[in-house]
Amino acid sequence: MTHIIVQNGTWHLSGEILVDNANTILVESTALSMSAKLCVDLAAVTSVDTSALSLLMEWQRRAASFNQEIAFANLPDSLTSLAALYGVTDFIALH
Repeated sequence: MTHIIVQNGTWHLSGEILVDNANTILVESTALSMSAKLCVDLAAVTSVDTSALSLLMEWQRRAASFNQEIAFANLPDSLTSLAALYGVTDFIALH
C-alpha cells in the first residue's frame, strides 16, 4: 500500500507505485493541496512500473494548470531507468 504524507509543502510517498494502485494514488492526491512550489519525495517508494511515470506526468500537468511548480526528489533507480528507456527523462522536473 502506498501512502502520501504531506509535510512542509512536500509530498512524501512510500510503498509501491504500480499499475494496480496508480489510479488510486492519483485520486487520493486530488484531495491534497499543491503548494506554489511542491516537491514530491519518492525516497521511500519501494517498487515502480511505467504507471509511476504516468502519475508523475499527470501531477506535472495538474501543477501547470494551476500555474504552480512541481519537482520530484529521490527517484528510485528503477524509475530513473524507466524514464530513460522511454525517453521522458527531460520531461520530469527533478528537485
